[in-house]
Amino acid sequence: MNSTDGQPASSVPQGGRLARWTVIAVLCAMLVAACVLGYLGWTSTDTSVPASGYVALVLGVVFSLVVGVGLMALVFYSSRKGYDEPAVLIPEPENDPDDGQGSQR
Repeated sequence: MNSTDGQPASSVPQGGRLARWTVIAVLCAMLVAACVLGYLGWTSTDTSVPASGYVALVLGVVFSLVVGVGLMALVFYSSRKGYDEPAVLIPEPENDPDDGQGSQR
């Protein structure tokens, strides 16, 4: 508890707020730069994409989506079936009745 105002002390120190805003500002600047470069790349040429280019683009997107959905389905399936549980060591019994060396008295 902060003794001056009775409110709980913030878990982030004052320097943490400046660092947080710095990170947000840098990420926003990178987003703006990416948008500007994308716009310049999109409008810098007058060439057209042939039909085979669009077919390749569509096939690549569909294939990527199928792989992504399939992998996520496998993750959910393995989680539901318990395959993601941690391994448990099962100790072997001291006397195995099948080896012919049972306890002799």
